Amino acid sequence: MMFEDYPKKRPPLSKEIENIYLKHYKSNRNGSTTASGVAKKMEQWLHKKVSEDVDKVHTKKTLEIGAGTLNQLKYEKSNHYDIIEPFEELYKDSPLLKDINTIYEDIDDIDLERKYDRITSVATFEHILDLPKVVAKSCLLMEPNGTLRTSIPNEGTFLWTLGWKLTTNIEFKLKYGLDYGNLMRHEHVNNANDIDEILNYFYDRNICKVFGINKNIGFYRFYESKNPNIQRAKAYLKSIDLIK
Repeated sequence: MMFEDYPKKRPPLSKEIENIYLKHYKSNRNGSTTASGVAKKMEQWLHKKVSEDVDKVHTKKTLEIGAGTLNQLKYEKSNHYDIIEPFEELYKDSPLLKDINTIYEDIDDIDLERKYDRITSVATFEHILDLPKVVAKSCLLMEPNGTLRTSIPNEGTFLWTLGWKLTTNIEFKLKYGLDYGNLMRHEHVNNANDIDEILNYFYDRNICKVFGINKNIGFYRFYESKNPNIQRAKAYLKSIDLIK
């Protein structure tokens, strides 16, 4: 069977990191430390690439996978914008909630009769334990001419690793005295090449752009995926007993 390593298991966090996890995560997402502030400025590339197919305000029916603190809504808004986000703590106090149509905890909660013009994800696919299932389901939720737009850190490459080790890792060590590598291993269960393989399996047309020189030397990647392979998606989901 394809993707037999999925769903993956998340390496455990140390007790010390568990105790500061939520505080650190929200601080990191909000860019409220020096290193995370620099990272947030660089991450604008991720958001801009995902939204460059639409105007600031548009009418395309959109589903965002892993909406987090809703920061993609600073780059685009739709009159029908649904999100998947299991971590309510990240968005519950956001003034941007008024711009959300429906919130789902999991892609399995969405009726497959519902269709989207765009399905998007910003720095989320590296976190998803059962990524082949999620991408396969995105195929079935897509309008015939729809697009999956995905941006990710270039996890698993030298430049990406060097980048966080020389910035966030040092700041984290100075602030908490703890191993940031433990947190990264817990969070990033998929590397960039894992994600590339999955997207190319379930979508017949994929365009990859890199914030850097190439896939091996860069900080981020962006994928525009079209022509979902419905037959493969259904066969995979049937193999894991998710559809008849």
